[in-house]
Amino acid sequence: MDAVGAADLGKDPSEVAEMFDATAKRYDLMNSLFTLGNDRIWRMQMNRAVAAQPGERILDVAAGTGTSSAPMAKAGALVTALDFSEGMIAEGRRRYPEIEFVHGDAQDLPFDDETFDAVTISFGFRNVQDPKAALAEFYRVLKPGGRLVVCEASKPPLRIARAGHRAFLRTVPVVGRVSSNPDSYRYLVESIEAWPDQQTLSRWIRSAGFTRVAHRDLTMGAVALHRGRKPTEQTMRMDIIERPAADEATA
Repeated sequence: MDAVGAADLGKDPSEVAEMFDATAKRYDLMNSLFTLGNDRIWRMQMNRAVAAQPGERILDVAAGTGTSSAPMAKAGALVTALDFSEGMIAEGRRRYPEIEFVHGDAQDLPFDDETFDAVTISFGFRNVQDPKAALAEFYRVLKPGGRLVVCEASKPPLRIARAGHRAFLRTVPVVGRVSSNPDSYRYLVESIEAWPDQQTLSRWIRSAGFTRVAHRDLTMGAVALHRGRKPTEQTMRMDIIERPAADEATA
């Protein structure tokens, strides 16, 4: 594969997958190095938000090598780790043979409706060509009452934090020069810079039909943890009943 950056990559799925194939074996190590270990803290917060229970079916989208999937499986959940990089899946299967790894696209999930109790995606949403289409798929495969948890790079709301964040991002391609695929780290920076802020992603999640949508900033907003629920028939009925009353009150 020729050297490709985000500017000319255009998130073509096959090219993004090939890029991650090339970095699979050292991906987690390099992430830990350039985040100074913060990636472990962020994933721990994500897993706390999911609160996996024994016997639950959980879909971990863009699971990579299974780093985020493993704690949920350890908690007793039946985890399906999905990724579109064959290299990442191969490495994940080697590390975590007890986890089911599946090759697939977040925009066209190979699962039946209402299959999972929770859907998660951590640090992979930026790589999806059409995030809104992916959110529609997450909604489709979730059971009523199911949980969505998204952990993704974001925009620090404070000016001083934004300045520090920009300075940090400038170091990433430098660190990436010691990797087997430096262009992947240039892509990483450009994809973070192009990703929308917390409020925009929350709107996308609500527009997909999720309720109880909320987000929490981590590391001063460099990363944000988003949550939502697929409504049950009961909550949808309550919303229909309450909405006319709210409209009358504001009339």
